Amino acid sequence: MTSNTEDANKTGNNAPKTQGALSETILTIVVAIVIAFILRTFLFQAFHIPSASMEPSLQGGDYIITTKYSLGYGKYAADPIKLPVKTGRIMEREPKRGDIIVFKPTGSKVHFIKRLIGLPGDEVQMIGGFLYINGQRLVTEKIADESQSDSGGNMVRSEVYKEYFADNLLPHTVKHLLQGNNGDDTGVFKVPAGHYFFMGDNRDNSRDSRFPISVGGVGSVPAANLVGRAEFVLLSVNEDFVLFKPWTWGNIRTGRFFKGLR
Repeated sequence: MTSNTEDANKTGNNAPKTQGALSETILTIVVAIVIAFILRTFLFQAFHIPSASMEPSLQGGDYIITTKYSLGYGKYAADPIKLPVKTGRIMEREPKRGDIIVFKPTGSKVHFIKRLIGLPGDEVQMIGGFLYINGQRLVTEKIADESQSDSGGNMVRSEVYKEYFADNLLPHTVKHLLQGNNGDDTGVFKVPAGHYFFMGDNRDNSRDSRFPISVGGVGSVPAANLVGRAEFVLLSVNEDFVLFKPWTWGNIRTGRFFKGLR
């Protein structure tokens, strides 16, 4: 009897300890979730690049890090929770022409990433595959000719060149197909107040502000719809990479670790 009583006392003494450890674990998990939510909502968010619309600056398979505080907080900053922001952004900071920005077009369920081309009040136009802002053609410098097969096995030729904004001395690199595209010659787009005009660096493989939302473009993007500015590529993988299959880890593109985006 004595032995049984001692066992019962031991079990009773351990119960509060077990409950305390469980409570601490739950509290730790809750705190971690709250911290992760705060970081994702107000500081940083990672995005995966699924397409080639921003080549050569970004490649399909890139994982990028964006900053929220660099732009302020619009209604999609805490996505999928929609913040009560109708126009502009809380603690708004104006983006700079040339920034690579993640945003959500009006009515879209997915994020887009493009380069900021036109600021509110700008006039933007494409003529013969070259970009004009406020009537002035941007200075370009050809750096390469490329040839590659398209999805149908046809060989396509393109030019790669540096493009310079008049108010930004740092060039960015764009790609232009020699076969042309219906986005190579456009009318003049007047960027409305409180909106921004975006384009992909892969000019003939990008549905962007040159095209209305009704045909898969993004139109002019309201300031409230901006999510974050892309800062760097965290890592990049080929399409055959699978995290839980170690034999595919050789498909990581080691040369793109922490590659800055400017």
